[in-house]
Amino acid sequence: MSDTLDRLQPDLRLPARLMSAALGRQRSVEDLRRPPGAVNRVISEVARRRVPKTLRVHEESVPRADGSRLRLLVIRPRRPRRDVPGLLWLHGGGYLTGEPEQGIGIVRSFVEGSGCVVVAPAYRLSVDAPYPAARDDAYAALLWLRDHADELGVRRDQLAVGGNSAGGGLTAATTLYARDRGEVSVAFQMPLYPMIDDRTPVDVLDDAPVWDAVTNRNAWSMYLGDRDGTDDVPAYAAPARCTDHTGLPPTMTFVGDVDPFHEETTRYVEALRAAGVPVEFRVVEGAFHGFDVIASSARATREAVAFRDQWFGHAVRAYRAPQPPGAQ
Repeated sequence: MSDTLDRLQPDLRLPARLMSAALGRQRSVEDLRRPPGAVNRVISEVARRRVPKTLRVHEESVPRADGSRLRLLVIRPRRPRRDVPGLLWLHGGGYLTGEPEQGIGIVRSFVEGSGCVVVAPAYRLSVDAPYPAARDDAYAALLWLRDHADELGVRRDQLAVGGNSAGGGLTAATTLYARDRGEVSVAFQMPLYPMIDDRTPVDVLDDAPVWDAVTNRNAWSMYLGDRDGTDDVPAYAAPARCTDHTGLPPTMTFVGDVDPFHEETTRYVEALRAAGVPVEFRVVEGAFHGFDVIASSARATREAVAFRDQWFGHAVRAYRAPQPPGAQ
């Protein structure tokens, strides 16, 4: 990994080394199948204890067809406003780990800056259920946000979707699914360094910090289940397989150039632009996967977050998408 570490910005090298050591090398599917429950509970509890005083967080739930319930985290300003954007935020974790609470720190600036209401679902993870479980949960949460917009003070014509890593991939999948079903309109999307291509070869940055190509391949195998390695992988599972990007919402994303998702993110952006979708995109030189979360004080993070927040403010001012006729 020394050559790859040398490519990183200097203040990202130590965080990358420490996080890689803590995570270890996930060289097999069995490595990834270790139950994430205890780790997820710790993530959730720590995040809840650190909720800023400017925010108010509560839970809702949505019934699933099988009788279980989908937990939703609702994040609002301490002093709620009306006629604000509604943002569906999807957490990362390779589709196999994570909790919605880990997004609180990420969405804080959105909520404080615009007064928006964030809905973050505890979507089913691949260790429990493969695709389409996560996609179905994300879409159900988006419909819930649409249907409860009035009571939340949310503008029905300004629903947005965002997420990072696997949450970024799920963002792209959810907006594509919403476009095709025609039941709910999305005003803009933020798929940050998204996990969108199950075909990424294992020799692409195999020694990358935090998330390497072999770990990525194994995570896709878990998420796709029996579809893995077949031609039966829909674009709603791996959005890089989409061949028609017309009508998708205005998009912002960024990715490090020392991230296995660099090339697939770039191709996705190029496809959106070719279809006439407004896109703002930035490649962060010398940055690894998830750098903005892991190294919050690094220069690269400060610049990426400033870019992200500036675009979000622009999107709130510029983009609307009225709901389809007949939507609740």
